Amino acid sequence: MTDPAVMDEDAARPLADLRSVLIPGESLEAWAIQRRLFALTHRRLLIAATSGRLVVLVRKLLGGFDVSTIRWQDLEEVTLRVGVISAELALRAGKATDLASLGPQGSQRVEFHGLPKEQAQAVYRICQAQDQAWREKRRVRELEELRARSGGIQVLSAAAAPAAGAEGDAVRRLREAKQLLDAKLITDAEYEAIKAKIVSS
Repeated sequence: MTDPAVMDEDAARPLADLRSVLIPGESLEAWAIQRRLFALTHRRLLIAATSGRLVVLVRKLLGGFDVSTIRWQDLEEVTLRVGVISAELALRAGKATDLASLGPQGSQRVEFHGLPKEQAQAVYRICQAQDQAWREKRRVRELEELRARSGGIQVLSAAAAPAAGAEGDAVRRLREAKQLLDAKLITDAEYEAIKAKIVSS
């Protein structure tokens, strides 16, 4: 990405506007400013990936700006098309009805054209990393909810097991792990990992 100190004044202003709306503790990880060629009828827009969200800043012709935000947990899909002179970033985000987002359910798709290739690729990498991290968090949460609904059977880890290592305790833990596998609450790989821990202790 280009250092803001080296950019022309038109590119530095949107970045300063963006920094003015970051919340305390939020860091700017990557950003892309639309190429002038693609913003002939409007001022260039800025897309920024921060530590907590994706921010889109659109500057108005007569001053001021509009800011819209996509939370990382709402991100559903990100695509990047890199051309000869620029890149296009497309996002699809859901609007979940939870305590943090009271908007209507459904997905919205937004596209950003005319972005510098390196800047767009940097934003894309952050979006992909956040998308994968939130998918894993949702998967773990769903697994925990399934376990809780099924009666909350918990398999003791090797660290939580009694030091005496009674043979009957290991057999009981293996049975519990097998019950979780049979109930499809854990995968085969998770079952094998649990079994290996029990056998090695």
